[in-house]
Amino acid sequence: MKSAGYSVAVVGATGAVGNEMIATLAARGFPVAELRLLASARSVGKTYEFKGKEYAVAELTEDSFAGVDIALFSAGGSISEVFAPIAAASGAVVIDNTNAFRMEEDVPLVVPEVNPGAIADYKKRGIIANPNCSTIQMVVALKPIYDEVGIRRIVVSTYQAVSGSGKKAIDELEKQVLALFNQESELPVNVYPHQIAFNCLPHIDVFLENGYSKEEMKMVRETKKIFADDGIGVTATAVRVPVFYGHSESVNIETDEKITVDEVRELMARAPGVELVDDLAENRYPLAVEAAGQDATLVGRIREDESIANGINLWVVADNIRKGAALNAVQIAEILIREYL
Repeated sequence: MKSAGYSVAVVGATGAVGNEMIATLAARGFPVAELRLLASARSVGKTYEFKGKEYAVAELTEDSFAGVDIALFSAGGSISEVFAPIAAASGAVVIDNTNAFRMEEDVPLVVPEVNPGAIADYKKRGIIANPNCSTIQMVVALKPIYDEVGIRRIVVSTYQAVSGSGKKAIDELEKQVLALFNQESELPVNVYPHQIAFNCLPHIDVFLENGYSKEEMKMVRETKKIFADDGIGVTATAVRVPVFYGHSESVNIETDEKITVDEVRELMARAPGVELVDDLAENRYPLAVEAAGQDATLVGRIREDESIANGINLWVVADNIRKGAALNAVQIAEILIREYL
């Protein structure tokens, strides 16, 4: 670890995840000696505060990464495809929050609570991939069970906040709610193909030939890669819901060996990154409004699936911008400087 600190670049600094990355670096006391905030030309000159000092946004160019140790990317897959290899060639370790490199064999896909050892493979290309937000929270919750009794099959249905689509989606939900309350005849419908206010859309990202959405198949493929287990059966249904922050998931698993509800609760109570919220007598279970702004993945509604021999149901909730993106990336960076740089 460098005693003087590290040069850190945030690519996509003006976006929701970029903003959260800056805040997370500060909140966790990451040893930043130099901070470079990078975005498109239209954002140049905007300023953000970091540890009491104002930093101006600079334009992202091929020359942006000279001297940078760690580059946190969250500016969209097309940007990462072009600039992440450039950053790596300049000597930076890239932690990329997009889908650009997740499934490439020589790029580690990392959730620090689940497979931190995979970070060592960053040396192959200088790039580490952050998984999809919905995948991250699910595998954080399932890792202790996987280690204890094995998991044969996962059936997950997600209820994902609009912030997963960015600031324009947040604004659209707010505008639609206000328009409906004001009894306006026309609603702004631009980000999604249908009204999102007071509605649920079983449609996240594009649909593929197999009838699944791209978001659903991300969860399938990423889960197998993170666990390094192609034998797990995974199926997903991803739904966009009118919530601003916090993804919720109904997760049903079939384990290799029998595990009881009490044993699962014990595992969750001591699992890294997990907070057990499971007291039905007091109506305590994970809520998106309570997960928002929190680091932890909340797990509750733990119960046996009585339709199969080794079945368990869980309700898993996390802040998609925080643990689902910014925090996961910064946690990877923390391991990097502690063990590799």
